[in-house]
Amino acid sequence: MCGIAGIWQRDGSAPDSKAVEQMNRLLEHRGPDDSGVVVSGSCALGHRRLSVIDISSAGRQPMLTPDGRYTIVFNGEIYNYQELADEFLGAVTRTSTSDTEVLLHLLAQQGAAGLEKIRGMFALAFWDKESQELLLARDPFGKKPLYYIETEDSLS
Repeated sequence: MCGIAGIWQRDGSAPDSKAVEQMNRLLEHRGPDDSGVVVSGSCALGHRRLSVIDISSAGRQPMLTPDGRYTIVFNGEIYNYQELADEFLGAVTRTSTSDTEVLLHLLAQQGAAGLEKIRGMFALAFWDKESQELLLARDPFGKKPLYYIETEDSLS
């Protein structure tokens, strides 16, 4: 089990990273192994990690693509991540053995359409710094929680 948190400022302003750090502290019980916060444009994403598949630091989140365009925070397990990597990520140099990295690159390639290929239980936030778009998703059965608050100015 892990925990994800974040703030997206709709007006393009920088989010309060201290607020996301506070959210992360409140989620410590969901992931005692590691934590991280990344601010990218108008979005700040946080993660509390319970290391399961790739327990090395290479599986650390938030995880970014090498060019820094895409960021993901993810809670769950993708059961078919090896098959997805074999089918769609042949040209991608991966730095971990985590399902998170496969998910990151799959969504970077295919956007929301990539979600249809995933088999597993998950909740995620996927940020595109270039287009300033945030994708929130969870598995069809809602096994992993994904709660948010929407205001006129932000989504947290």
